[in-house]
Amino acid sequence: ICRERIPRVSTQIVKRLLEEEFIEVEADLVEEVELDIASVLKEYRRVDYELGEQAKDIVANRGLDYSHTRKIKAKLAAEKRFGIGDEAIDFLVDQMMEMLLQSNNVEEVFGDDRELRKTIAPVIKDELGLESELDREVKRHIRNFEEGTADHEIEYQKTLDRIRRSKGINAD
Repeated sequence: ICRERIPRVSTQIVKRLLEEEFIEVEADLVEEVELDIASVLKEYRRVDYELGEQAKDIVANRGLDYSHTRKIKAKLAAEKRFGIGDEAIDFLVDQMMEMLLQSNNVEEVFGDDRELRKTIAPVIKDELGLESELDREVKRHIRNFEEGTADHEIEYQKTLDRIRRSKGINAD
């Protein structure tokens, strides 16, 4: 989930949980709960980035081809019990449910795990679906750059920013 969209995703998740009456939150603490949810997403992004960097370092230190980066990142993630790829949504939902149960900003959690999962997961899936679509479009534009290289990453980010602007998908 891109950094700029975290507040919107967090707001949507909290709004849906409140609408379904799965959580009870004092009106003046709703923004705090949104920040709690956002912190889960931000921490996920941070660890995901860190694992990617560690994988790149291992690839470089071992003199491996950059194509090994994903496999090594997946191994590092498994060691940390960190969900990536297909496991990312379940991992994030688990983290958010745990946060809701521990947060001082949430008065009460009424929804059971299944209900919370059914409410939170679609919001994340929608966001990741948008990200996947953007990712595919960017990759079509930068085919001539070798994946995993610094040039690829720079060009990827430039192209992603350009496509987001053209589609009006900037901040918020």
